[in-house]
Amino acid sequence: MLAAAGTVAALALALAACGSSDSSKPDRSATPGMNHGGGGVPSSGISSPGGAFNDADVTFAQQMIPHHQQAIEMARLADGRAADSEVKSLASAIEKAQDPEINTMKGWLKAWGKPLPSASSSMGDMPGMNHGSSGMPGMMSDQDMSDLKSAKGRDFDKKFAQLMIGHHQGAVTMAKDEQKNGGNPEAKRLAGNVIAAQNAEIEQMNKIVGRLK
Repeated sequence: MLAAAGTVAALALALAACGSSDSSKPDRSATPGMNHGGGGVPSSGISSPGGAFNDADVTFAQQMIPHHQQAIEMARLADGRAADSEVKSLASAIEKAQDPEINTMKGWLKAWGKPLPSASSSMGDMPGMNHGSSGMPGMMSDQDMSDLKSAKGRDFDKKFAQLMIGHHQGAVTMAKDEQKNGGNPEAKRLAGNVIAAQNAEIEQMNKIVGRLK
């Protein structure tokens, strides 16, 4: 009886030790990249959704979000102002493509423990309406946006295409910088999508401008 009791007790201790060992291990697969604040570890060496990230990835997301937001703001002006069917279709396509990308990049920043751009970023303070000091290529100025809002019909169509060409060129420049200097695979993949899609739209808008002369 004593031997049997000893065996049961030893087995119970072994099972308890095994359970405590498993529970003490963090579940890294459940929340990848969510623990970025401890120990002063640089972000470039920390796991995140899709892999490690660096400062270039963070800058790309923080700047491309308001850049996309302004493009959407411009695209929404087409409603009630644009006359050309191709411009209307393009404006709709820009909004549908860039809004999900904004949500994706916001998700990255939250997962990385990095701040989102302020609400005013696309509306005036940093990149939205007073864009000269934002450091982001292609952003529209107050006057650009005012002129676009005031335009209608063929005049709007031409202004929209001309301004959006410059805006897209700025986004392509930012995306190329991310592909060169970024470290996160998902961010670099999105940058590649931006380059391909917006270069194609630049070509389309150049044809629109030529047609509307």
